[in-house]
Amino acid sequence: MLTDKVALITGAAHRIGAATARTLHAAGMRLVLHYRSSRSAAQALQDELNETRADSVMLVQAELTATAGLPMLVQEAVGKWQRLDVLVNNASTFFQTPVGTVSEKQWEDLLGTNLKAPFFLSQAAAPHLKKNEGCIINIVDIHADRPLKKYPVYSMAKAGLVMLTRAMACELGPEVRVNAIAPGAILWPEKEALDEVTKQRIISRTFLKRRGDPLDIARAALFLVRDAGYMSGQVLTVDGGRSLNS
Repeated sequence: MLTDKVALITGAAHRIGAATARTLHAAGMRLVLHYRSSRSAAQALQDELNETRADSVMLVQAELTATAGLPMLVQEAVGKWQRLDVLVNNASTFFQTPVGTVSEKQWEDLLGTNLKAPFFLSQAAAPHLKKNEGCIINIVDIHADRPLKKYPVYSMAKAGLVMLTRAMACELGPEVRVNAIAPGAILWPEKEALDEVTKQRIISRTFLKRRGDPLDIARAALFLVRDAGYMSGQVLTVDGGRSLNS
């Protein structure tokens, strides 16, 4: 069903992006993997997947906040196999912005990566997705609904991405489905170390009493691509029940 269909995944070199790439590739898809600065990791992932199926993965490099270049990024992605079926807006920035300390540069970084880029990339991709009755998946966050303390700008950006999901579903239907996935505790932050007490406190608030895995998000993405033909404008929460445990 997905054989030789094409997915563009942003921020695909690491973590959830890489897990999603492996999962969609295993289902038969061809991939366009976007990276910003992680060239070596992206190249290693491309080599790994191309070894499994030759000439099935290509790389594109771009700074997504430079929105003027996003139509060219889409054209580059489409040019390889002359089609685009899936866009996964996964790339994200995440860091603390306590009120009273926020700079305009931080605001522009968080809103630009988490909201502005997905909008303009979706807009550029839409004509190609419509041709193939494709879909868009936005990676949001459970904190789009419940703000994370010390992360107000990030929380607002992800809340905006939820509305973008719903608005784009309205704008691009009936040809294009647009949905989102809201991860909970899947991976710990890379740049802001959490102590063990904090980690255990987070895990204790999930109904399943454990951290999730990037594959949980990747499998949710595969479901939305392959099996959710009558879903659009929805947010699929994958958090072990944490968002229900106030």
